[in-house]
Amino acid sequence: MTTGTLITVAPTGAESAKAEVPALPVTLDELVLTAKECEALGAAVVHVHIRDDEAKPTLDQGRLRETVAALRDGTDLIVQLSSGGAVTDPESARLAVLDAAPDMASCTMGTVNFGDDVFLNRWEFIVDLHTRMQEKGVVPEYEIFDLGHLTALQRLLGKHGLPHGGHVHVDFVMGVPGGMPGTTATLVAAEQMLRDLPEGTTFSATGIGRSTIPVMLASLSAGGHLRVGMEDTVTYAKGRPVESNMQLVARAVGFAQLAQRPPLTTAEARTLLGL
Repeated sequence: MTTGTLITVAPTGAESAKAEVPALPVTLDELVLTAKECEALGAAVVHVHIRDDEAKPTLDQGRLRETVAALRDGTDLIVQLSSGGAVTDPESARLAVLDAAPDMASCTMGTVNFGDDVFLNRWEFIVDLHTRMQEKGVVPEYEIFDLGHLTALQRLLGKHGLPHGGHVHVDFVMGVPGGMPGTTATLVAAEQMLRDLPEGTTFSATGIGRSTIPVMLASLSAGGHLRVGMEDTVTYAKGRPVESNMQLVARAVGFAQLAQRPPLTTAEARTLLGL
């Protein structure tokens, strides 16, 4: 069990509409300000989705490069771009995310029903994403939406080798309608399956919506790390909307400190993740 907690903030996502969630950071200035605020509280990684001028999800290459540059200029955070985008984005655009040269990128390990949609991740696409990250020096965070995705990751590493930097880090995305539930029992089962992955593999956990708090507590007790943010929940408590990403990061930091596993600095996080 590590003595510190890696805290990732996912401030925007691709699902919520700005009109429905006014506090959602969608412009570059809003995103950088949010990143600075969350870094000051204890976040070490920012998981990034971007929006266009109409606040709709986009994978525009120019905007991605501009976003990476602005976050590097304004913060010391590890910049992790989403290769998932929105469920409607084509594979070519999702692969091109790597051309923006982030520190990290997500690599989802299988297809999953995503509410009323399907988040498609074909095996050939996963292999292509993994090997391109190796070539470009981008560290992956393997996103696990269901327990079978861990078996797929074992297969991927066995056939195509370790990621750039040599360290394997996964994120359990829990509570998505169609994926694994956000419960303690499920997280324990997932954590046990990590034994089939390379020694030293670490994990974060993300609880979607109402599973946010149970997943945070379960992850900390199992030696895992945390991802929070308005991508994953826009409700702080029943009947109480989230006011800012800072609010979610502050709660995660408080839980980590109560667990006597304070937030890792960005330097410590880079060492942990093999950056």
